[in-house]
Amino acid sequence: QVQLVESGGGLVQAGGSRRLSCAASGRTFVPYAMGWFRQAPGEEREFVAVLTWSGDSTYYQTSVKGRFTISRDNAKNTMYLQMNSLKPEDTAVYYCAAGTTYSIRGRDYDYWGQGTQVTVSS
Repeated sequence: QVQLVESGGGLVQAGGSRRLSCAASGRTFVPYAMGWFRQAPGEEREFVAVLTWSGDSTYYQTSVKGRFTISRDNAKNTMYLQMNSLKPEDTAVYYCAAGTTYSIRGRDYDYWGQGTQVTVSS
């Protein structure tokens, strides 16, 4: 079994920055891709960013492109989401996911973390 644990959420003022981490543990697992998704209250879960574990490809949702950066540290089995210039509309529970498909669709991922809350105050 693979476990994904997010951390780094919290309260931040608009315009501020936050870095989320997603640590993977469990059986030997090398995903092809890992992604970040988010879900705001009353909204459906939406794609944020994805990368291949090799690091050669990344893709972002339009609304976060230029503000968020997805990265990974293979040695630590950890993925990151650096979020800059945060806006109130970025407020959501952020989830990391891992799988064997490079995809923006949540259903293509096999493993999910429990989520971490990010709240951006105006």
